[in-house]
Amino acid sequence: MPMRGLFVTGTDTGIGKTRGCAVVARALGAAGRRVGVMKPIASGACPPDGNGSALAWEDIDSAVSAANVALPAEWVNQYRFAEPVAPHLAARQADVVLSTARIAEAARAAEAQVDWLLVEGVGGFFVPLADHPGPGADTAALAVELGFPVLLVVGLRLGCINHALLTAEAVQRRGLSLAGWLGNDIDPGLARADEVFGTLERWLPAPCVGRLAHAPVPDWASAVAQVRVERIEAAVRPT
Repeated sequence: MPMRGLFVTGTDTGIGKTRGCAVVARALGAAGRRVGVMKPIASGACPPDGNGSALAWEDIDSAVSAANVALPAEWVNQYRFAEPVAPHLAARQADVVLSTARIAEAARAAEAQVDWLLVEGVGGFFVPLADHPGPGADTAALAVELGFPVLLVVGLRLGCINHALLTAEAVQRRGLSLAGWLGNDIDPGLARADEVFGTLERWLPAPCVGRLAHAPVPDWASAVAQVRVERIEAAVRPT
């Protein structure tokens, strides 16, 4: 079948974008699709455990484990930094120039291997990749270069309605399609959470493809069951 792609972004950092990307990838795989996942830029490594292990990046590992098509490591990830800071700051410290073209090249190579390719961004939609504005200087530019529809992961917490609506508008202003959004209950104490979720359903200009319950320990089977794969496939045309 022709390949379909998604650029997975979030309303902020720390809202469960990596979990959301992994759940959607697993749901598509459970529906019989060949799925590849990329995490092009990763900031923040887990330190060695004292037993001689090397640094590890949980979000890269999540991309690899969620996919049912094993892509070459150099396609899955192009840039990784140990320090948990904004990518342009980490890149400056490492004397590295972040290239959206390099990431897009890896995505083009991966497309031939899969039915679906999910590319997880870093942080929110407008995260700088360079010290100064310009062509290819932020994650929005990366999304445009890839040309994939966008899946927005919304961390359900106080303020998320504003963050979600601003992100949706930013996606559309860049000429991209907002394929859908995924709610993630990251704050079990959020007051009137169901009403917040209902407001997002009415106001966001894209279908909700699921809502993930709060789960400090991942329960993949339950999470996958919450994803509406048919809505995702209906919103994204094959290429």
